[in-house]
Amino acid sequence: MGNLDKAKEYAQHVLTQREEHCEENILAAERFFRDLENPAFEMDVDMVDFVIHFIENVIVHQQGDDMFAVSIRNKPLLLQPWQHFVVVNLFGFYYKGTNERRFKEALIMLARKNGKTSFTAAIALAYQILDTDSGSKCYIVANSVKQAMEAFGFLRFNVERWNDKNIRIKDNNQEHSITANFGDEGSFFIQALANDESRLDSLNGNVIILDEAHTMRNSKKHGLMKKTMSAYRNSMLFVISTAGDIPTGFLANRLKYCQKVLKQLVTDDSFFIFICKANQSADGDVVNYLDENILKMANPSWGVTVSLKALKEEAEQAMNDPQTRNEFFNKTLNIFTNSMNAYFNPDEFIASDSCYDWSLEELARLPIRWYGGADLSRLHDLTAAALYGVYHDGEKDVDICITHAFFPRINAQKKANDDGIPLFGWQSDGWLTMSNTPTVLYDDIVKWFIKMREKGFKIAAVGMDRKFGREFLTKMKQARFKMIDQPQLFYLKSEGFRRIEFKVKNKEFYYLHSDAYEYCVSNVRAIEKVDDAVQYEKLDGDGGTARIDLFDASVFACIQALANLGKGGDVMRFFD
Repeated sequence: MGNLDKAKEYAQHVLTQREEHCEENILAAERFFRDLENPAFEMDVDMVDFVIHFIENVIVHQQGDDMFAVSIRNKPLLLQPWQHFVVVNLFGFYYKGTNERRFKEALIMLARKNGKTSFTAAIALAYQILDTDSGSKCYIVANSVKQAMEAFGFLRFNVERWNDKNIRIKDNNQEHSITANFGDEGSFFIQALANDESRLDSLNGNVIILDEAHTMRNSKKHGLMKKTMSAYRNSMLFVISTAGDIPTGFLANRLKYCQKVLKQLVTDDSFFIFICKANQSADGDVVNYLDENILKMANPSWGVTVSLKALKEEAEQAMNDPQTRNEFFNKTLNIFTNSMNAYFNPDEFIASDSCYDWSLEELARLPIRWYGGADLSRLHDLTAAALYGVYHDGEKDVDICITHAFFPRINAQKKANDDGIPLFGWQSDGWLTMSNTPTVLYDDIVKWFIKMREKGFKIAAVGMDRKFGREFLTKMKQARFKMIDQPQLFYLKSEGFRRIEFKVKNKEFYYLHSDAYEYCVSNVRAIEKVDDAVQYEKLDGDGGTARIDLFDASVFACIQALANLGKGGDVMRFFD
């Protein structure tokens, strides 16, 4: 059977045995068959055969045992069906009538111990051999040199076996590189680097491996790496990782983008996606992680690099020992979790929010009394305002929260990069206003409330702690808003906190699909006090980089809504 046929067989197996494969894997298989029929691309079978022959006959394992406890060191790296599928996609598809490979970026996201690092390193070496005439350069970038050395060590082990006098290896405290110079026939260069932005800015290569991308809080390094490859038409940016506990970080957001591409909601023909993870419910839960099929979904190398028995043992341990559960979800099921210290699960908010789809214009026409809240404690940083209302849809009371953020433009680029806050994304989505001054102007916040009132929102009152903004209080009163002094005392804020928590769990909370609000919710750490009161703060405490301002503003607004709704008796059953 030819290599293309093996890839087709794997894709067909995925489509017929759907219970063993995750949604993303199934969508990738469907995409493969669509691409084979796409007249814009052509398949170079000879190139695929060369690459697979090179990997299976030249590349060997550096370490490890097989399922029978027999050493595989110096044994050929024989590709598994899913690896055949990846190679055929990456090396087979060309733009029709050209020498330009179709895929310029790839995301390989698998659970740990599925052989992704050595496999990706082998592919990178194949790229170096193919593109030698262009002076190929490959950089392996990870969060630490130690992690980058995993892939580099594998490459060094294999290249040393060639005993080629044209290849020079440097592996010391100063540099970890492999240099090959074949004269007129070309050259290639491979180097392992730590994730140091000051050293990454001047790179110029055609193959980049970004390892353990789940530790990246923002997309800056990813964008930096894409820029380094602009001198080559046939380039490849590999992003390889397992899931982590930063649900608002680069990889988690990249995963959402990948899902849109696979579902054909977004077109990105140059992006190859191979994701194996456990399927999740609308609330983000894994229904039964003791199920063999769930374990197989995230571990395509089961039975080869990892045994099903070992996976079951991990699952049982995670069930019986909750402190190991997050690690099991991240590294074995390949799904994102929130930090162990975080109070909320953002997936619960998303599940509740997805039940509703009112626009701002529609909300303004509904018979709702709105109550405002503002968090003005740090005007040189993120500042937030919120409107909160309750709508009875005939069956239940739905709490609706509209939030808006403010940030001084002069510090936006620095904070976005240093603290990993997607400020410019929020601005483009309409959730944030940039002030052209060193601090947020009170006028900007007042204008937002005025604009919302002009849209038709009936704002009954706005709550805020006056010790953080007496000038704002005055300006709001001048704009004819009723202002309520609301001290930032935890036992007072607990009421709003608990109300939001209660509504989210009952899927009766709507926040207009705001990514900014989800970000803030995921950064909340809470401690339960006497009488179920809650004291909450940022996940990383004072001086940290996390932000919760939008959530804080929503709590202020919620407290005002509850106080006034209670007078009308609309939602008193919450206190029954």
